[in-house]
Amino acid sequence: MLVKLYNDSPNEREISRIVDVLNQGGIIVIPTDTLYAFACSMRFKKAVEEIAQLKGFSLKKAKYSMLCASISQVSEYVRPMDKDTFALLRSCLPGPYTFVMNANNAVPRNYQNANKTIGVRVPANSVSHAIVEALGCPLVVTSVRREGDEKDESEYLTDPELIHEMFGKRVELVVDGGIGEDVPSTVVDCSGDQPELIRQGKGPIDL
Repeated sequence: MLVKLYNDSPNEREISRIVDVLNQGGIIVIPTDTLYAFACSMRFKKAVEEIAQLKGFSLKKAKYSMLCASISQVSEYVRPMDKDTFALLRSCLPGPYTFVMNANNAVPRNYQNANKTIGVRVPANSVSHAIVEALGCPLVVTSVRREGDEKDESEYLTDPELIHEMFGKRVELVVDGGIGEDVPSTVVDCSGDQPELIRQGKGPIDL
């Protein structure tokens, strides 16, 4: 199913329908302020496992981020931040950034990286923000690429109609928010004593 939503005014009825799908353990594809992403509610381990299969990885090797509605929601799933880290997140979010944080016990271990961290995002995109806010818990997300091309960053898929053609039989719905971008988020590791730039992406950063 292909559902058209406009970033300037997402339709509330369609948002409710999408949230119903997520609350039943469904997998969807959504636009963000960077790439299109596979997404599911973090409450459904089976859906997270199925996304790993879509990407061609085992659950242990898959790399996920949590898409949150606000920094306040982020704080529910990560260990307490110091003032500098909080200030950094506040200066960048919402925006095209992924911050690697130390996960707390509210994040299932299977979703965490090997060092007990999780990437967190608060995107500046009205569609994805409306979905996660209505859902009431974070989305587990990972970028949409052609199968088998995880190492090739040129293979991010940006056309929702093409994404639907390729994955429409393997996901419950694709949210069409228009042609997406092919530049990923900037990734900053905040799990140590000092923030460290891991990947320079769309968001400018000055550490």
